[in-house]
Parts: sequence; C-alpha cells; structure tokens
Amino acid sequence: MKELIEFVARSLVDDPEAVEVHSVEREQATILELEVAPPDLGKVIGRQGRTARALRTVLAAAGQKTRRRYSLDILD
Repeated sequence: MKELIEFVARSLVDDPEAVEVHSVEREQATILELEVAPPDLGKVIGRQGRTARALRTVLAAAGQKTRRRYSLDILD
C-alpha cells in the first residue's frame, strides 16, 4: 500500500524526489503519512480535498483485499 500511495503522489507533484511515505502500524489499522514539498501540497490535496479523498478511497478499496484498514494522513 505504501508503494501505491507513493507512486500516485509522485505522479501528481512537480518535485517527485520530495515525496516520502511513512507507515505506522496499529493493532487494527495502518496509518500512512504522506509528505510532499510545500508548493506541491495543494496538488495532493486537490480542490476542496477531492484528490485526497480519491487517494483515501483507492487505499480503502485496496485494503479490502488484505482485510486491513488503512488511513492516509497528509503532513504539511
């Protein structure tokens, strides 16, 4: 899942080298923390949060296969 979010985020931003994804394991869920360069933050979030919501939807759908809950946090 980490690679999936990293691939999509790198495709969206102008500075793909600045994209970092950290994984934090919890009991029933995994939290993925996405960091991008400050100028690219708006591109990852999208207008009214649509891109971020789409990323979370893809993550939830992919998590259904592994029967694990995933959460995406976008860090600024």
